[in-house]
Amino acid sequence: MSDTSSAPAAAPGYYQRHIFFCLNDRTNGEDSCAHHNAQAGFDRCKAQVKAAGLAGAGKVRVNKAGCLDRCAGGPVAVVYPEGTWYTYVDAADIDEIVESHLKNGQVVERLVTPAELGR
Repeated sequence: MSDTSSAPAAAPGYYQRHIFFCLNDRTNGEDSCAHHNAQAGFDRCKAQVKAAGLAGAGKVRVNKAGCLDRCAGGPVAVVYPEGTWYTYVDAADIDEIVESHLKNGQVVERLVTPAELGR
C-alpha cells in the first residue's frame, strides 16, 4: 500500500471550490460584466490561485462563464459549492476573495452581491 498522505483529499465534484467569472459582453448597448473589467478580474484570480498553489484536482478551478444574469451587480463571480456571489471592483478585491474564500473557506462579506440584484 502506498502512502497518500501528501495527496490532496478527494473532493465531492472533483474540485474543492469552483469560481465562475461572468465575462459576458453585450454589444447591443446594454450594460454587462465585460464593460467593468471582468476579464482583468478573471485573469488576476487565475494567476493568484496558481501562485498560491491552489489550482488543480481536489483544490480550486477558475472558469470563464457567459451571462450569469446578475448584471446589476456586475462584474460578478460565483463560488461553488457554497453558491456565494461576489461583486468586485479591483485587484485587491480579487486577492481578498482568493485568500479568504478560496484558500481559507471564509466568505468576504463586504463583497457579497446583494440578493436582490439580478439583471
